[in-house]
Amino acid sequence: MIYLELFLTFFLIGMFTIGGGYSMLPLIQNEVVAVHGWIDETTFTDIVAISQMTPGPIGINSATYVGYEVLSKSGASEFMSVLGSFTATFAVVLPSFIIVLLLCKVYEAWKNHPIFRGVMSGLKPAVIGLIGTAAVSLATPENFIDWKSFVICGVAFIALYFKKIGPLAIIAVGAIVGLLVY
Repeated sequence: MIYLELFLTFFLIGMFTIGGGYSMLPLIQNEVVAVHGWIDETTFTDIVAISQMTPGPIGINSATYVGYEVLSKSGASEFMSVLGSFTATFAVVLPSFIIVLLLCKVYEAWKNHPIFRGVMSGLKPAVIGLIGTAAVSLATPENFIDWKSFVICGVAFIALYFKKIGPLAIIAVGAIVGLLVY
């Protein structure tokens, strides 16, 4: 029964969270601490801290740790606790997987339609603008952005766009140059 509760709880969290893992945390906290009482506030804080330190999205990491913790605290075996981790992780990722699958089907069906192509053409500059805005907002002295960083970025853009050098090579060279310059 706890596996079904974990699955439904995290499936709904995954379905109704827009904005990434950090926007998922208040929903996870409300569900696992306040609604279900599976863990206490201190344990949830510890789970968030661990989730931030481990590789991967924080929302998924939190679901994994919560799933394990809930089963472990109920006296389940190690294997059953790991199964709880898998259940919560799978449930929180499943809605995004389904949505992307549906979007792929829509894309395949409509990719040659003139209206769809027009919408996609309009979205490209918007996405570039959003990425540019994020880059500019991060360009602060606290983030060590200075003229050398802009030169490296400009050279990387020229290498990528005009010289058709692959992005992995540009990232590797950029990392080496960054280490040498800074």
